[in-house]
This record gives sequence, structure tokens and C-alpha cells, in this order.
Amino acid sequence: MKKQIFKNTLLLISFMVSFFVLDALAQDTTGTKPNTQLNSAVSQAQQALISPSLHQHAKDAIDKGIHFLRQQQNDDGSYGHHVGLTAMALLAMAESPRKYSLGDGPFIRKAADFIAAQAKANGSISGEETPTYNTALAIMALHALDPIKYKKEIEGGQRFLVKFQSDEDQKYTKKDKYYGGIGYGGDERPDLSNLQYALEALKKTDYDEKSDVWEKAELFVKRCQNFTEEDSKDVLKRPWAGNDGGFIYEPGASRAGGTKSYGAMTFAGLKSLMFTNKLNKKSAQVKAALEWIKQNYDFNTHPNMGTTAFYYYLQTAASALESYGEDYIPANNGNQHNWGADLISKIVYLQQKDGSWVNEDRKYWEGNKILVTARAIITLNHVFRSAKL
Repeated sequence: MKKQIFKNTLLLISFMVSFFVLDALAQDTTGTKPNTQLNSAVSQAQQALISPSLHQHAKDAIDKGIHFLRQQQNDDGSYGHHVGLTAMALLAMAESPRKYSLGDGPFIRKAADFIAAQAKANGSISGEETPTYNTALAIMALHALDPIKYKKEIEGGQRFLVKFQSDEDQKYTKKDKYYGGIGYGGDERPDLSNLQYALEALKKTDYDEKSDVWEKAELFVKRCQNFTEEDSKDVLKRPWAGNDGGFIYEPGASRAGGTKSYGAMTFAGLKSLMFTNKLNKKSAQVKAALEWIKQNYDFNTHPNMGTTAFYYYLQTAASALESYGEDYIPANNGNQHNWGADLISKIVYLQQKDGSWVNEDRKYWEGNKILVTARAIITLNHVFRSAKL
């Protein structure tokens, strides 16, 4: 009798969560307004990290998104005739719960062949623009599909990324504020946005953990943080730095204006510190970054950036928090945020009827449905892996 009552209670809770989630769909699809009903529904499901109902909604959303992407593929296998877009779409599919592979058909094989065909003698896999960004995405996609078949392209891409680092080989010293960074390749200034992709690519493709590329990158990452308590250990003075624990785009400059910390870069900084040194999880820098995240926790808008680069922010947050390895983020009220459930809820109910996602704020390519749909799916993939779904 007691077992039956318990079972009925669980069914009732599951029904209530589903009701509130579906109600949220009707009431908040802008991506910019806080949704108290949705947050309430999520909090009810936090005992189970991701509720069965939310899990199913996310899987369905991924399937619809991948179906949309397939419809955008060009005859040559590419998406938008662009290496980066093609790699993003392919990575979204390969790392999805269905784990699409080369054996699933020409829609996968032709995309992978298009990427591999763009490999150049210097190791880059790109068109003319943003070679490091495209190469990082390309080797992640190829590695996710078949690290043996694409071994040559992956190793060439690794060498290209490492060679592009601003270090002694490029005549930089530790007194240079850009030392250790990697830029997009479009200008001569490294930035944290591109570095985090390069580091993620090197990590995912099993680059040598003993290489000094990690230590050099760590120094650059720390110089992008508004945190001064350990500046005495650095040969570079940072008069621009604040002390709120957040991160900026590059040493001395922020896309949020001045040297203001903002959401995407703070998660990029957190993720990069996880990649460069496992011991960083207990470091003062990570603790400060987590405090900033705690004070600015919000997946309804991009902290200090509004609607700009919103999906980039969500993807970076998911990637960083997966790397950090904790299921919950402390909240100001003494409770905890179930970040995985929060991200799933937001992403799922921003999906368009055709299966795509798009940002009305078109800056940084977020008006491109291929890019934004791939970002949304990759965000969900990070959550699925982190929650072991």
C-alpha cells in the first residue's frame, strides 16, 4: 500500500512539472524575460537532477534541431560553404544523444569530407578568415567522428593552433600582456574567446598534457580576470583590472565596455582554467570566478551584454560548467541552482516551430540559424554529458 502511494505521488509530481514547463513555453519565448513559473517547475525537479519530462523535451528538441540542420546542407556537404559552420553542425550531431557517425549516411560523411578537404599545408583547416577558430572547431568535429581516419588532419590542426600561440617563438616575453594567448587570426591581438576554443580543441583531441602550451595559456587567462589579489606573482602590472572575479575579452579590454566583466568571458575563463591545470579548481582565481557567477547567475539574458551573443553565452556556460564538474551552483539565498535543468528549460522553449533557434539580436552572426541552432544543440549536449544522460 505504501509503495503504491509513493508511486502515485511521484506520478503527480511529474505531471505538475510537465504542466508548468509546458505553460512556460506559451509564456516566455523571447530569451530575455525572467520566467518565474519555469524556474518554479525546475526547482521542483531538482531532487532528480534532470526530470524525465525535461529530459524527453530536450531529446525531442535536439532531434528537431538536427532535422532542421540537415535541410540546410549544401550539395558539397557543407553548411553555408563555411568550415566553421559545417564543423559546428557536425559537432552538434556527432556529440548528440544519438551519436551520429560516418556510418549514418552521406549527410555526415559529406560534411566530414568537406572539412577534411580544407586542410592546408600549414595544418589549418579553414577558408581565408578566422583560421584558428575554424581549425579548432574542425578538429573537434573530426575527432568526434573518427580520430583514426582523420589523424593527419587532427594532428596538423593541433600543430597549427600551438604554433599560433603568442610566445617566445613569436618574440613575446612574459612582460607582454598578450603572452600565451591565441587570436582568431584576423588581427594580431589574442583574446580569451578564441583561446578557449583552441584549448578545448587541444583537450578534446588529446594533445600532449605535458606541453608548455597549457602553462603559457594559463598566464594569459589569468590576465583577463578582474582579480588582483595574486598580481604580485605576475611580472606584468595590470592597472586596468578590477576585483569582482569576472573575466573580460582580452587584457585591458571588454566587449561589455571598458574593462567590465561579462557572462560569456567569465565562463570562458573558468573553462580555460579547468583545461590548463586540474589543480585550478581549488585556486583563488576559480573561487573568485564562481563568486561572480553566483552574483550574476542568469540564463534569461547575457550578464552585462543583454541579448548580444546570447546563445554563445549559453554554450560557453554549459561547456564551462561541464568542465568544472559540479551539478549545482550556489545561489545567493543559500539554495543551489540546478544549472543543467535551467539551461535545458531555457533552450528547449526558445526553439522555433521549424526546429531552429535564432537570436533577434543579430550581432556576432547570431541571426544565422545554422550557427545558432548548432550552438543550442551543443549546449544541450554538454548538459547531457554532465548529467550522464
